[in-house]
Amino acid sequence: MNLGLEGKVALVTGGARDVGRAIVEALAREGAAVTVNYLSSEHEAARLVDDVRAKGGRAIACQADVADYAAVEVMVDRTVAELGRLDVLVNNAGYLEQKLFLETKPEEWKRQVDVCYTGVLNCSHVAGRRMVAQKGGRIVNIVGDSARIGQPRLGISASARGGVLSLTKTLAKELGRGNVTVNALALGWIETSHVDPAWLAANREKILALYPIRRLGQPTDVAPLVTFLASDHAGWITGQTISVSGGYSTTG
Repeated sequence: MNLGLEGKVALVTGGARDVGRAIVEALAREGAAVTVNYLSSEHEAARLVDDVRAKGGRAIACQADVADYAAVEVMVDRTVAELGRLDVLVNNAGYLEQKLFLETKPEEWKRQVDVCYTGVLNCSHVAGRRMVAQKGGRIVNIVGDSARIGQPRLGISASARGGVLSLTKTLAKELGRGNVTVNALALGWIETSHVDPAWLAANREKILALYPIRRLGQPTDVAPLVTFLASDHAGWITGQTISVSGGYSTTG
């Protein structure tokens, strides 16, 4: 299926590794030019850009802390200057610390909220203004399914992401008049480089028991739906939260 992304430009936050990388690769395969945002994964971002370019695509890497509004403005301005425009924003960057809520300290909350919620506010505000001005665009927010159903030890990041789901609905109503759609994907457990392999091996069967589809997700399970929502084929879908979780949220 040709999703018609040729000539489009996308910005993927947290795009250098894992789910972000898979999204960048999928968008590039469909013909979009992509800005790969990263905070500290400079080498991974550079390699990904080289890979996209080697296959005939267009991509740039851009370091920016999404929690810093001024840095986001610079990143979006650079995207437009070097790639020509901005049509798609994928808010994928995230940060979490696993700890029971009563064991956390107030000073541990800020960074998770700054990245998981304020970062989405910043990027959506800066990119959304450009999209409305050009009378079209797509925003796709990536959260964990814990934002929808709650999960022990993820209270801070889950609640911050819950705010993103509310923001998704609000922006869909506000930006729709500018032909900008805003949707969210709520992910189950995706196997990424962030998880300790030894711990996962020891606990895999217990985790899989929570999933009707008896496997954990892969980054490539997420990317195709992002590319669809970024396309003109999804022009009448907005304000939705779609669970990509192997059925996790249907259990319990």
